[in-house]
Amino acid sequence: MGTTTVRWITGEMFAATDSNNHSVVLSTTKANVGMKPSELLVVALCSCTSVDIVNILEKKRKPLESLEVQAVSQQDPEPPWTFRKIHLKFILKGKDLTPKDVAQAIELSEEKYCSVSATLRPTVEITWEYEIL
Repeated sequence: MGTTTVRWITGEMFAATDSNNHSVVLSTTKANVGMKPSELLVVALCSCTSVDIVNILEKKRKPLESLEVQAVSQQDPEPPWTFRKIHLKFILKGKDLTPKDVAQAIELSEEKYCSVSATLRPTVEITWEYEIL
């Protein structure tokens, strides 16, 4: 079981600490000193999937030289600004990467391994594409 603590610092700025004592600063757009909490959700999706993809490709003996994930999200225009769509673009570079390897790694992450994706999937349409450099 994970434990997360969020502490108010001042104004609209907060510090979050996870169960391994790693921290991130969060704030509103107005305060502009940390990540917006809602965007941190998208970061969690990108990060969770990235960890899976790196591990899956390593197991396939297709190690990466680089991986970048760009996300575009759509939220409802009214409170609570629920996420409705998130599109991920994976940009990968590695020796001997094939479209089949990359697509399989992304599919396995999105459909089987990524807990963030599994949590969001019932209410958020998650789509993806990839580019191999």
